[in-house]
Amino acid sequence: MKKFTIVFTVLFLTSCAEMQQVINQLPGTTVTDADIAAGLRQALDLGIQRQVSKLTAEDGFYKNELVKILLPEELQKVDKGLRAVGLGSLADQGLLLMNRAAESAVKEATPIFINAIKEMRFADARNILLGPDNAATNYLIDKTQTALYQKFQPIIQSSFARVGADQVWSNIISRYNDIPLTTDVNPNLTDYVTTQALEGVYTMIALEEKAIRNNAAARTTAVLQRVFSLQDQP
Repeated sequence: MKKFTIVFTVLFLTSCAEMQQVINQLPGTTVTDADIAAGLRQALDLGIQRQVSKLTAEDGFYKNELVKILLPEELQKVDKGLRAVGLGSLADQGLLLMNRAAESAVKEATPIFINAIKEMRFADARNILLGPDNAATNYLIDKTQTALYQKFQPIIQSSFARVGADQVWSNIISRYNDIPLTTDVNPNLTDYVTTQALEGVYTMIALEEKAIRNNAAARTTAVLQRVFSLQDQP
């Protein structure tokens, strides 16, 4: 989850120590733990509503360069091998259907992610804002990664079957392994696409978080305005 780690560390924690200093210096400012937790929850919920929903549309992954699922390293040689023997269209179809499976899975699994966000406690929120640079990343990894993977994985597997990706990739691997002088491959595509789909979800949520932090117009509720305006203070 390297991409996820980098994105959330940067976007959730612009400078927790500086933010707390600003809070302390503002007379009459009252921002409670409940406000902070609500603000973080709302920012993430808006990421789901405004950004992650885009992933569920046709080509939501495939034509979005931020999250498009590319071939894993092990299969890059498969792609080259197939194209070398005139099977480029088969390779293209396999890549497309990997992304189709992710699009289908996110549509079914999004509520799981929303529930995980709602479980954030006041103490968790304060630790995220006032903790070390990796506090938000650690919280989300500790609280959601395992559960989300376990939920996404069977959905991805089912999606592979529904969009026909399993049959296409079985054919691709079989055709590649039949090419003389190649080393047989047997990748776990369900695991790979599951991980990539999760990273895509986190990336799109981070886009909305960035908008809320940098554009006051994106703070569409009173809680968002109260909590995130603290970072705008000189």
